[in-house]
Amino acid sequence: MQESATMARAGVEPRLFNRELSLLKFNERVLSMAEHPEVPLLERLRYVCIVSANLDEFFEIRISSLKEQQRLTPGAVGPDGMTPDEAFDRVQAKAHALVEHQYRVLNEQILPGLQAEGIVLHHASEWNEAQQQWAHEVFTREVMPLLTPIGLDPAHPFPRVYNKSLNFIVSLSGADAFGRAASIAVVQAPRALPRLIRMPPELSGHPEGYILLTSFLRAFVGDLFPGLTIHGCYQWRVTRNSDLFVDEEEVTNLRLALQGELSQRNFGSAVRLELDWVMPAELEQYLQREFSLTQADTYHMPGPVNLSRLMQLCNTNTRPDLLFPTYHAPVPPPFDKTQGKPAELFAAIAERDRLLHHPYQSFQPVIDFLTAAAVDPDVMAIKQTIYRTGEDSELMQILLAAARAGKEVTVVVELMARFDEQTNMNWAARLEEVGAHVVYGVVAHKTHAKMALVLRREDGRLRRYAHLGTGNYHPRTARLYTDFGLLTADPRLCEDMDKVFAQLTGLGARRELKSLLQSPFTLHAGMIELIRAEAQAARAGRKAHIMAKMNSLLEEQIIEELYLASQAGVTVDLIVRGVCALRAGVKGLSENIRVRSIVGRFLEHSRVFYFHADGEETVYLSSADWMDRNFFRRVEVAFPVYDKTLKRRVIAEAFTYALRDNQRAWRLQPDGAYVRAVNQRQPFGLHDCLIEKLGQGKA
Repeated sequence: MQESATMARAGVEPRLFNRELSLLKFNERVLSMAEHPEVPLLERLRYVCIVSANLDEFFEIRISSLKEQQRLTPGAVGPDGMTPDEAFDRVQAKAHALVEHQYRVLNEQILPGLQAEGIVLHHASEWNEAQQQWAHEVFTREVMPLLTPIGLDPAHPFPRVYNKSLNFIVSLSGADAFGRAASIAVVQAPRALPRLIRMPPELSGHPEGYILLTSFLRAFVGDLFPGLTIHGCYQWRVTRNSDLFVDEEEVTNLRLALQGELSQRNFGSAVRLELDWVMPAELEQYLQREFSLTQADTYHMPGPVNLSRLMQLCNTNTRPDLLFPTYHAPVPPPFDKTQGKPAELFAAIAERDRLLHHPYQSFQPVIDFLTAAAVDPDVMAIKQTIYRTGEDSELMQILLAAARAGKEVTVVVELMARFDEQTNMNWAARLEEVGAHVVYGVVAHKTHAKMALVLRREDGRLRRYAHLGTGNYHPRTARLYTDFGLLTADPRLCEDMDKVFAQLTGLGARRELKSLLQSPFTLHAGMIELIRAEAQAARAGRKAHIMAKMNSLLEEQIIEELYLASQAGVTVDLIVRGVCALRAGVKGLSENIRVRSIVGRFLEHSRVFYFHADGEETVYLSSADWMDRNFFRRVEVAFPVYDKTLKRRVIAEAFTYALRDNQRAWRLQPDGAYVRAVNQRQPFGLHDCLIEKLGQGKA
């Protein structure tokens, strides 16, 4: 969008927000949950840990991309009105401020709060004699044998450091057994070592006392260098570019090429250096030189360099009173009575479409659907896409069993699912071993669609049954992420799905779909057509309304069409959890557009698109965000909700309640800031509302 860049150079505000800055603002909203006094204490710690995990990926992917832009197109002005250098400087400043805020919350609020509850981190400087003795015994027995201290000299160059690994740099002096002068050594913490070790309660004096691995090293590092004088031991961690490069147009075997790339992922170019906040300047500069990083790339951490490791405290389940109340998602009717009864389950789906809303409703009906397909002698074939499913997947075990039972099992496994590549390759190999047909989608287009299709012989003919979803086939995330799933036997949807599977597994001309919108062919154009229809209705004086819910909004032409719709008088309500490049509420540009983000107990993940359509109310559910990659570089589907009762449910659960939320919602301002939408006099929370309604079977 060159117009935005030109306007920015002329002193006019650009029409789009910067992607990386918007993503950091999302993490600010996540961190705000860690400060909320009504959130249980261990859940507050969990949000701190989530921010750390998010920032790791942010640096591995987004900062790496920014650095590449600096190298390749240093003077190019982006649609946000900034050059790569300008964007990099602003993003790094924002990231530094976020990290400082994160550690402040941890050190000033959460750790003191946990200590008051009897959950304590024992630092070496505070150990009494008995604790010191116990810690030294543990270090000698459990930790020290796994450590390999490396003294740096001409015969021992700087070691190859694994991405995001915990390391220590040691300042020392003296001469070793060979007469070599010592000055600097590096100790790498093996990943096999736990980062938190629990102290016996009788020694701790608290119900739960823990020692960080960092404290063990600081206290007893001298044992690794006998006879030498230790001047300091400091933790550090380096983050590397983890974006894989596979030239999919050149490779002849994608899986083989990807295996080669994965082995190098953890040794990509360095993009961030995290240091112990008390590390001397000379050691800091030494590490910066070693990794070719600058002060802007360097983060000083007043605490553990990887806060994600503290997630262990959240997962012990020893203090349920400090966690969100346990929620057991119900299996909705009729599936509460069809488990283990394949014929009845298929009959229930054949009767009418069935909508599931996770995590408020159990993921079990999806598992039962595939289990029924695997064991029912009338089922001939199963076709499914897999993007993320996890290392220990009940669903994949079901597909293995179906293949062993002689079913025709076809699985489209996306090998390029970021950070799940190895897991997916492992499952692909196991599926092939039992005779399943495994394909890896389409070169240069990730298969991100969530589809399962079952072909069952009934009364001498084949009938199709299907599941379509907005989220992955991953039972664990189905308890944490909000997603819709549709179980259907509607021929319009099932026949289109069969055509999509044929495109993915075979060759030939593009198949025309009657109901589904598909990337990279019709989804983008279909959404634009629906937006323009609302704009036309508004210009004609008719009611016009667009509502859309997604994780990210970045695609420039879609944003421009929304601006034009706003200017035509269309009311536009957007619920965008994370990155949003669109500027909302700008007079003359987008004053009829409202954007909100909801950050709460569950991760908002579903993609839902609503258009008033002169009262017809068109509703699509989708696997796709409104981003360039989803429209043009992925295989995605958006599927209509035909059943009027289910359509009303989707509108209420995706939009009506979300737009009422005044507890966990944030409103995007014209300047890019987010402000809370809070009303304590009449509190209404989306997640609490749906837990009550769907958890009690009121849907």
